[in-house]
Amino acid sequence: MRASRMTRDGVQEMSGATVWLTGLPSAGKTTIAHALAGRLRAEGHRVEVLDGDEIREFLSAGLGFSRADRDTNVQRIGFVAQLLAAHGVTVLVPVIAPYADSREAVRKRHQENGTGYVEVHVATPVEVCSVRDVKGLYAKQAAGEISGLTGVDDPYEAPLEPDLRIEAHRSGIEESAAELHALLTERGML
Repeated sequence: MRASRMTRDGVQEMSGATVWLTGLPSAGKTTIAHALAGRLRAEGHRVEVLDGDEIREFLSAGLGFSRADRDTNVQRIGFVAQLLAAHGVTVLVPVIAPYADSREAVRKRHQENGTGYVEVHVATPVEVCSVRDVKGLYAKQAAGEISGLTGVDDPYEAPLEPDLRIEAHRSGIEESAAELHALLTERGML
C-alpha cells in the first residue's frame, strides 16, 4: 500500500517518489521514463517527467558543463523532484548525472525529507549509445566539434549499487518500463 502523509493544511495526501534514471547520452533514459509515465498515468497516478534537456533549457539555462555546473544542475533537478514527490507526484528524472557524489546528495535530500527515491542505472554501453546517437553528440565529438562528452572524454561514474540496473540494449522499452514498474510496486511507491 502506498504511504500517505498529512500536509501543512491538515489534508491527507498520497506520498510520491522520485525515480532517478542515470546513464550515458542516448542510453534510453528518457524513452523508458516516457513509457513508464504513460503506463502510470493510465493507472491514475500523478506523474511528471523532469527531462534533463528541458531542465537545461529552462531551469538551468546559462550553466555549462564543468563539474561545478553539472553538480548545480543535478542539485536543482533534485530539489524540484523532491518537492514534487513530497506532494504526491511520481517524478521520473532521466538525466545523465555523471558524478556519484551529486547523485548521492540528491538521495540524501530525499531521505532527510522522508521522500521515496530509487536510483536506476540505464546501463547501455558507450558503443551502443554512439550508434544510437539520438542527438548527434557522439558524431560531433568524433568530428572535434565538441568536447566534454560524458563517457567519452568526460567521466561517467556508474552507480555501484543502484536500486535497479536496466540493460536497455538487451531489453525492449516496454520490458524495461515493466521492470521499473515492478520495482516501484514492490517498494510500495505506487
